[in-house]
Formats: sequence, C-alpha cells, structure tokens
Amino acid sequence: MSFYIPRRPRRNRQSAAIRDLVQETSVAVNDLIFPMFIVEGAGVRSEVKSMPGIYRYSLDTLLEELKEVTDLGIKCIDLFPNYAEEKKDRFATESHRDGTMYLDALKAVKDRFPDLALMTDVAMDPYSSDGHDGLVENGQIINDATLEILGKMALAQARAGADILGPSDMMDGRVGYLRQVLDDEGFTNVSIMSYTAKYASAFYGPFRDALDSAPRFGDKKTYQMNPANVREALIEAELDYDEGADFLMVKPALAYLDIIKTLNQNFDLPIAAYNVSGEYAMIKAAAQNNWLDGTRAMLEVLLSIRRAGAKIILTYFAKEFAQLQA
Repeated sequence: MSFYIPRRPRRNRQSAAIRDLVQETSVAVNDLIFPMFIVEGAGVRSEVKSMPGIYRYSLDTLLEELKEVTDLGIKCIDLFPNYAEEKKDRFATESHRDGTMYLDALKAVKDRFPDLALMTDVAMDPYSSDGHDGLVENGQIINDATLEILGKMALAQARAGADILGPSDMMDGRVGYLRQVLDDEGFTNVSIMSYTAKYASAFYGPFRDALDSAPRFGDKKTYQMNPANVREALIEAELDYDEGADFLMVKPALAYLDIIKTLNQNFDLPIAAYNVSGEYAMIKAAAQNNWLDGTRAMLEVLLSIRRAGAKIILTYFAKEFAQLQA
C-alpha cells in the first residue's frame, strides 16, 4: 500500500550522513569553559564525592592536570578556591590579601599557560565566615558595602592575570562598580561575565560540598532570583548590559532553558549558561546505577543548552566531552 505524501521529513533522517548534513545545532570544545577547584597544600588530588570525576587540586597537581586539559583543546577554565575555615572572616579579607593561595595560583597558571583564558569567581562566599555572597550585618546582606569588598577582590584578580571576571554575588550595581574599578586601574581589557540570572536553585549542593561554602544561616533568596520569574531576568540583563558586562550568564542551565532563550532573543551580547554541579551529579549518579547512558545524556544536555541559545557553556563535562572529540 502506498500513499501520496508530498513532504516526508523522515527522508532527512534515513542515514547518519544525511542526519549530519541537516543538523541545526552542534557543540564544540571551543564552546566550553571548564570549572576547576584549587586547595592549599601539595600533592592534593581529592575527588568531590558528590561529583564523580571532579577533583580539588593543589597548585602542583592543578598545573599537571592543566597540561592534559589544554592538550585536549580546552581554552578556558573557571577556577574556584577552597579555603580552610580558619582563613575566613566576615569581610573576606583573604580574597584580596597579597600572597594568598588563590591569587598566587592565578599567577602561576597564567605564567605556565599564557594562552589559556583564565576566568575567576567574584563573590564573598568562599572566603566568608558567614558563607554568604555578601557582607552580613545583623542577619542582613548589605549590598553597597559588599561592592567595595568585591572591588578589592576583582582588582586583585586582574592584577594576578585573570582574563574574565565572573561576579556571581547578585548584588545590585556590581557590574558597573567593578567595571569602573577595573578601568580606573587600567584593566580595560579584562572582561566581565556577569552572573545575570542566577536563581536560588536546589542544584548547587555538590558545588557547596566542593568548596565547603554553604551559608551558615538562612538562605540566599534575598539576592539570588526566584525560580518562578522570567521578566525579572530581563531587568537584570538590561542593567548588566548598561553597566558594561561583556557576557550575560544564566545559572543553572537545564531548568532555565527558557531564560537562556529569552536573553538570547533580547540582547546582542554572548549568552553563557552554567551547567551546574547538581545537573552534572544527577547524570553521573544515574549512569553509575545503569539507569541511563551517561555519555549520551551528557551530549543531549549540552546540545539542549546550545539549542536554547547559549554561545558558551560552563560545564563539569568539559574534559569528558573533549576526550570524546580527541
């Protein structure tokens, strides 16, 4: 039996060669930023239990790992510090102290790998005894006083060799403030990838495990965004755009593909998306239990983020993806 069906979309799916010819979206190693973790000490390569395959490195082992990472073609990393509790205080002073572990690591990485784009995190929580992204006074997060601390942190990171600063704190006005601080000191070429739409998400748990940076009281809902809101992301994006951001980021990625698409449709800056620790951990846990094919799930997730409109993806899958392409 035969029917007259003038348009048969299945014709474009009949072989791998044809499917490749008509594929609309792709992911390349060049699209990815690899988040990594550094700790004090020597000879440390400690796996994050909630993130299989992801490690905390001391500087010596980090430099060894970066040789392999860069040989795979990864061109940008985002480095996060894990500090012991005794190094933390209310004012995050360790974040900009000359000779501190993180700043020395940035210098060493940039010296050893000058062509590697080095992204940093600008927020108080890794250095704060309160575990919050901003300065705490009487149980409240103080916005404007936080900006001064973030400015010192950003300037120290720029001096250490950072190429891209990632303010993840969600304080009002921080992009404009940091841009002014950087420009006044001659760092006009240091970029800002703003965490524009950073939601108060349940998917951050493994990251806080990796850094031991969970808030010591309350939550982060007075500065991170309500997961129910879309139009608020447009307000945040317009502010960051006007204040001089070079990239706009959405975090997390998978539960906020609509936000990625909305920002991509409304702004002419590159849109980044952070495929966060909880999203990574879900796939790894399911794969370890043979509930799904981990490699196929990884590829599908990254493709979905690109399809939604992200030009750049920060993902813990970066090295694994690059190994598949090698």
